[in-house]
Amino acid sequence: MKHNNQLPNNHFRKDWQLRVKTWFDQAGRKKRRRLNRVQKAAAIAPRPIDGLLRPAVRCPTIKYNTKLRSGKGFTLEELKEAGIRRKEALTIGISLDHRRRNKSEESLNLNVQRLKAYKVKLIVFPKKTGKPKKGDSEAADLVEAKQLAGAIMPVTQVYQKEKARKVTEEEKSTSAYATLRNTRSEERYRGIRQKRAQLKAEEEAQKVKK
Repeated sequence: MKHNNQLPNNHFRKDWQLRVKTWFDQAGRKKRRRLNRVQKAAAIAPRPIDGLLRPAVRCPTIKYNTKLRSGKGFTLEELKEAGIRRKEALTIGISLDHRRRNKSEESLNLNVQRLKAYKVKLIVFPKKTGKPKKGDSEAADLVEAKQLAGAIMPVTQVYQKEKARKVTEEEKSTSAYATLRNTRSEERYRGIRQKRAQLKAEEEAQKVKK
């Protein structure tokens, strides 16, 4: 043991049997969760069990930004491009996130296509029995409608494999790490270097006057 400390006086004479956590109700809880899922599905029928449609987003940080996953909600810009009103979105099972922003055309187009594909497959039931309103599905579609049990349009990872090729001389000579570091330093010290160059120009101008 390091340092000149007091030796620990461990005492193992407690009633440890009273403090052991058991899990004998595992089978009962499993059955209860299954019944709760069945009840929830029946309560929200004929809506999908999975809930709302989610957008496809990129994971944060450089380490994970090549992966696609389902996000919180669609942006207002994506809904506008798909021709869906903001108040209409939640009524037809589309999630909305007013804080998210589109920072690339690729993500915008991907989610717009996702919304359009969902809209084609969508079956809208009338709010009240009677004469259907504008936007409601036809009677034949309503009869054939079934509750979706799985995920709503699951997000799939798109990966394009490149063919093997020889490394060019230009690629051998250039360093991606050095390029990133130089760009970072230029952005970081831009203001200081501009101020330094301005002061130097002013000093040279004063010398010419003298």
